[in-house]
Order: sequence, then structure tokens, then C-alpha cells
Amino acid sequence: MIGGLFCYNHKGEVLISRVYRDDIGRNAVDAFRVNVIHARGQVRSPVTNIARTSYFHIKRSNLWLAAVTKQNVNATMVFEFLLKVVEVMQNYFGKISEENVKNNFVLIYELLDEIVDFGYPQNTDTGVLKTFITQQGVKSVTKEEQAAITSQVTGQIGWRREGIKYRRNELFLDVMEYVNLLMSPQGQVLSAHVAGKILMKSYLSGMPECKFGINDKIAMDSKGKPAEESKTKSAIAIDDCQFHQCVKLSKFETEHSISFIPPDGEHELMRYRTTKDISLPFRVIPLVREVGRSKLEVKVVVKSSFKPSLLAQKLEIRIPTPLNTSGVQLICMKGKAKYKASENAIVWKIKRMGGMKESQISAEIELLT
Repeated sequence: MIGGLFCYNHKGEVLISRVYRDDIGRNAVDAFRVNVIHARGQVRSPVTNIARTSYFHIKRSNLWLAAVTKQNVNATMVFEFLLKVVEVMQNYFGKISEENVKNNFVLIYELLDEIVDFGYPQNTDTGVLKTFITQQGVKSVTKEEQAAITSQVTGQIGWRREGIKYRRNELFLDVMEYVNLLMSPQGQVLSAHVAGKILMKSYLSGMPECKFGINDKIAMDSKGKPAEESKTKSAIAIDDCQFHQCVKLSKFETEHSISFIPPDGEHELMRYRTTKDISLPFRVIPLVREVGRSKLEVKVVVKSSFKPSLLAQKLEIRIPTPLNTSGVQLICMKGKAKYKASENAIVWKIKRMGGMKESQISAEIELLT
């Protein structure tokens, strides 16, 4: 699938270079540095084609991670693989930074050799990788342990090893949702959807089978279409969902319940998306007035539309400014606001905001003519 994987720092220096196929040469490393990292204009696309070679890159902190291929591959699969590589590194040595990459140089190469074989991703499950790759290097294991590892990787339940024991059996479940909205200047909602995921922390002994039910309306038929709507008003219909490999899909289709043997530790159990009956938590009303050719007056009103009993925390509103902005004067009713010239934006932060409340910010933007 991919021919090579490269990691660069912000200067374009190569930190990690792993080539999986013979069709990728050393010049591929230099081509990405010259055409993307050191490009005169800002490279907005995460996919770059140079001399019949495709470069898929993501950026974390001050590091660039690029996958290279000369084949016509599935772009979403490559980006999913890059994100998995970042996730594995974070689980091993925490924050992704140049210093951490250099300190764990040998470990990263060991991981890349186990994760990918001849350009095809094999196993990105951190729990399985940690059974035979440690921070100190590869463990020397006995034949029995080696057989157990092989059985785990190739067996029916490859995401969990046998013999796990805890004094206290605990299971934590977190639901995280992201509301994505596109609104017209007149305040009309053009498109809106909610992307959610269920995160689980499992500290259970043995091989437990967990099962939990979900709203009757959150059920999809075998063709991937939403099931018939439930009569309950509190129900939510989802458009599509994606499960961890531990979930038994047959039981989900027949019983509308999620049954699984969880991996040990933290993992993402499920992702879902919905586009129906979305109640927006906030309403943003922008007002922009031009005062001559060298000044703009901007006023932004934020109204919370959730229940008064609820409380929103750590709000951040980013107001983009023109590229020729020379200065900004700010007046905000609540919170703190600051103009960041490096980001061409006004960043407005509010610690807490109750339901059915509103707050506003006014800004005078001076422009260079």
C-alpha cells in the first residue's frame, strides 16, 4: 500500500526514515522537504503529488509525518494509518515532540517494523504490541510466551491477552460529541452534523464479555440505513457508525445491543454521526461594518440555547481578521480577548457561561492601505 514513511522536524531534517518498497528512492525524502515544508506558499492540501509520487502528510506539534506511495491507494486508509501510528507513539512515550522521537529512536523503528509489512499495515493495537515490544527494547521470551503471543496476534481475540488479573474490576465510559455547523451570513443553518465517539477504560480480569444497550432509535439495518423512527421524543437517529473490532456485529444487528470482550486499558469503542434533529448549543451573530477604507467595526454576539441548569466551560471563539490588519482594539463584556497577529485572528475565551445567556465582543480593526 505505502512505499515509505518519513518523519521531519520543522526545519525539514529527517528524524525517521523507513522504506518498505523498492520503488521509493532517497530522492523522495528531499522532494517532500523542498515542495511542502520549505514551500514559498502555504500548502493547504494534505495530499501532494510530485513526479508521479503521492505524499500524504499530517502535522503534530512541530513534526511532519508523511507516507509515500507510487500506487493509487485509498487516501482515507492512509490517513487512518498515520493517525494510528501517532496514537501508538503517544501510548508508548507520551507527547509527540522532536526530543521524544530522538530519545525513542530505536523503539520507533521496532514499532514500524511490527506495524507494517511490505507497505501493508498489520497490527496497530497498542495492547498487543506492548506484549513483546517494551520501552527498553524487544523482550527475550520463552517458547511458551512466544506461542501465547503468536496465538494472540493471529487468534480470534487478538486484542486481549489471557491471564489478566486486577484486584478491583473497573470499567469507565466516556461519550464525546463534536458539533460541526455551517451557517449563512443571514443566520440560516446550511448544514449541521454531530460526530461522536465512545471511549472506554477497561480494568477487568480474565476474558469478560460486556454488553450494554443503546437507545432504540440508535439502530441501523444491515444495509447501513437508519431503522424506523421510535416514538420516544428523546431518541436520536444516527446516519452511520463504526465499531472497534472487539464488538460482535451480528448481535448489534439482531438485538440492538453492543456486546464485546474489551481490550485491556483505554480504547475507542465506537464512532457515530448524526444529521437529524440537532439542537445547537450556541448561536453566533456577527455584525461587520466598514468605516472607510482603513477601519472595520466588528461585533459578535454569542447566545447559549441550552437549559439554564447546564453550564458551558472553557469556551473559545476565534474571529478571523484581514491579512492587512495593523492593529485591533477590543471591548468584551465577559471573558478575555486577545488579537493574535501570527494567526490573523481574535481569540475570545470565556471560562463559564450558563444556559439561556448571551455575551458580546466589539472590535475596531485598523487596516493598512
